[in-house]
Amino acid sequence: MSQKKILYISQEIYPYLDETPISNTSRFLPQAIQEKGKEIRAFMPKYGNINERRNQLHEVIRLSGMNLIIDDSDHSLIIKVASIQAARMQVYFIDNEDFFQNRETLVDKNGVEYDDNDERSIFFVRGVMETIKKLRWVPDVIHCHGWFTALAPLYIKRGYADDPCFKNAKVVYSLFDESFQKPFNQHTADKLRFEGIGDQEIEKVKSRGIMDYVNLMKLAVDYSDGIVQGSLHIDPEVAKYVEQQNVPFLPYQADFDESAEAINALYDNIEA
Repeated sequence: MSQKKILYISQEIYPYLDETPISNTSRFLPQAIQEKGKEIRAFMPKYGNINERRNQLHEVIRLSGMNLIIDDSDHSLIIKVASIQAARMQVYFIDNEDFFQNRETLVDKNGVEYDDNDERSIFFVRGVMETIKKLRWVPDVIHCHGWFTALAPLYIKRGYADDPCFKNAKVVYSLFDESFQKPFNQHTADKLRFEGIGDQEIEKVKSRGIMDYVNLMKLAVDYSDGIVQGSLHIDPEVAKYVEQQNVPFLPYQADFDESAEAINALYDNIEA
């Protein structure tokens, strides 16, 4: 029987960024799942404040060079990779001159959120999908961490629904104690348009109203096969929405080993 393959898509992974609940989970959960016999791949954005030399990043030429069109503009996709030796784990980085180079993370040096975080998120998510296609690596489960990945479930279930790499993939989304203050651009829904994301899906997104944090989380939940509560506290409106959905849910567990065991079981149960 072949190894189950788990793809991790995260907005931040330690040690490339500071320790947070998301970056720590994104660092240690893949290692724990790998040690349980599954094959893993991990992706994050290559923010401009990540030191490439210190972290020994290098570009993967054979995976780079594709252009992604977002809102009628071409953006070059650059793929880099680094290794966390202690975990025997490679991390792939999605990079682009417009969206990530010479930028901080999701906020600038003054802590102000970037106006184009919606397009940055779309580029990141689609960049992961296109890289997986080039790798010809077919994940059984795709686990997303952080609001910057919240559009991934929609793209997996609609935009790439007919692609051999993704048509059978199950999606797990982790909810954390996080938020953002600046709602997405009013034209975000139209920017989502892609092969399998047409008028029906776009109108559904528009019907939610302003794409603030709560509505973005609800959108992620709608297209997920399992939800994990990654923090002790999460937005109460989002928590209530999850309760109303017919989707497997793992409540928060403070003990990491117990949490990893439960998440591993969730992967097996939703994939079966």
